[in-house]
Amino acid sequence: MALARLKFLDKDEEDLIHEQSLRCLERIGVMVKSPSVLKMLGRAGASIDEKRGVAKIPEGMVLDALRKAPKRLVLGARDPRNEKVVPVESYPLLATTGLAIYTRDIDSGKNRPTTNKDLANFSRIADAMDAIDICWTTVTASDVPQDALAVESLWTVLQNNTKHIHVVPATHGAESARRQVELASLVSGGPEQLKKKPLFSVISCSIAPLAFAGPEIEAQVEFAKHGIPVVSMSMSLGGLSSPITMAGTIENINAENLASLVITQTASPGAPFVYSTESAPMDMKTGVMDYNSYWLPVLSAGAAQFAIRYGLPNLVASWGIETMDPGMQSAFGEVFGMAIGTFSGSDMISGAGSLDHAKGAALEQVVMDSYLWEDIRGYMKRYTVSKEKIALDVIEQVGHGNTFLTNPHTARNFKAETPFRDQRKKLWQATLSTRMAEEAREETRKILKEHKVPSLDKDVLRRGSEIVKEYEKKLLA
Repeated sequence: MALARLKFLDKDEEDLIHEQSLRCLERIGVMVKSPSVLKMLGRAGASIDEKRGVAKIPEGMVLDALRKAPKRLVLGARDPRNEKVVPVESYPLLATTGLAIYTRDIDSGKNRPTTNKDLANFSRIADAMDAIDICWTTVTASDVPQDALAVESLWTVLQNNTKHIHVVPATHGAESARRQVELASLVSGGPEQLKKKPLFSVISCSIAPLAFAGPEIEAQVEFAKHGIPVVSMSMSLGGLSSPITMAGTIENINAENLASLVITQTASPGAPFVYSTESAPMDMKTGVMDYNSYWLPVLSAGAAQFAIRYGLPNLVASWGIETMDPGMQSAFGEVFGMAIGTFSGSDMISGAGSLDHAKGAALEQVVMDSYLWEDIRGYMKRYTVSKEKIALDVIEQVGHGNTFLTNPHTARNFKAETPFRDQRKKLWQATLSTRMAEEAREETRKILKEHKVPSLDKDVLRRGSEIVKEYEKKLLA
C-alpha cells in the first residue's frame, strides 16, 4: 500500500543515535526515584547505585525489552465501534489537548479556571467529533480534590466519552493507578476484558534529562501489570533539560524511551508500550518551551524513525493551531510545520482544542481543529498499487487520445481513489486577518526595486531568443 511519508535522518545518522543511546544507558544510566523500581531493575541485571538512585542499563536488557514489547495494540473504547489499532495503516489518530488549566468561556468570552463540568463538556465534544479518536483528560478540574485529580478525571471522561482515553499518572503512585484500573474494569466488564481491550492509556512522563519521579514510575509499573498501555512521553527541552543540539535532544528522547521500555517490560513482560515525546527547544528570550519552533516537528520526525525502527507504536507529533484566541492565528509557516510531524509516521497526535501553548483550551477550538484535521488527513490516504489498480487493460480499451470519463472503471473507482474536500468546512480555515497585507505590499515593492537577478550569458540569451522566434514562426505558418 502506498502512503505519503516524510523522513528526517539518514540510515547512518539513525544508527549513530541508536548506538549512543545504548551507550548513554549503560555508562550514564537513569535516575529512578523509587527504591522498589530500582531493586526490580537490579534483579533483572542493571547496575544499581542505591546512594545516587541511578540504574545503569546494559545493552542486553534493552534488546530483551524490545523483543518482549508488543508491536500491535488495540486501544479499547466504551463503544466497540470506536476501538482503534496501532500502528495505524493511514493517517494518525487524533487526540485532544491535555490538562489545560483555563478555558475561554464559550458564553462570556473570558478566560477562567477549568472545572469538572468543563472536563465533562470537552469530553462530550470530543465524543461528537468524527475526527477525534482519543479523548485526553483535556482540562484540569480545579474544583475537585487535587490529590484525587487523576481518578476523578478518568471517571468524568468515562461517563462523558465513548472513545479511547488518555490520562496521566497521579502523584500518589501505584494506589492511584489501581483505582483507575478499577474504574475502567468496572466499565469494561472486568479486569480480563480491560486487559484485552484497555479503555485508557497512561501518559507517563520522564523528567529530562534521564530521570523518573518515584510516584509516577511506580504507577507506571502498576499500569503495566494490568495491561494498560504506557505512553512514555519524553519532554526534553533543548538547551535546558537536553543538549541544545538537535542530535543531542533526539538522543535524550530515545534514551528515555528505551529506559522506560525496560522498566515496563521488566515489570510485566509483553506489557503494551507506546514510544512518545513532546519536546522542543527552550525559547531563549522567555525561558519557556517554544511550541512554534522549527525544531518541534523535525524532532517529531526523528523520534518517529526510532519508534518505527524498534517496531513500537508511537505518539510523537502534535496537532492543533497554536493560537491565543479561538481561531486561526498561526502563520502559514507554523501551520505548514505540523505537516512534517504528522507525515513522519506518528501513529497518534494530540493537541486539538489547545490555546496558549496548551495552557488553555476552548470548546470551539476543538471543533475547528477537528474540521481542519478532517481536511488534512485526506493527504494520508493509503493507495493500493497493483496490476488491477494500474489498469493497463482499461488503458488499452480506452485507446490513444480518448477519455476515461465514460469507462465503467472510472465509475467504480473514483469515489475510493479521489476523496473530495468539504467545501463548507474549508471556509473554517481562513485566518480572518488582513493586517499584514499592506506591509507585505511594501515589502514586495522594495524587493522589485532593489533585487537584481544575474543575467544569463549573451550567447545563451541570443540562442534562446532565436528558438522562441522560430517556434512562433512555425505556429503561424
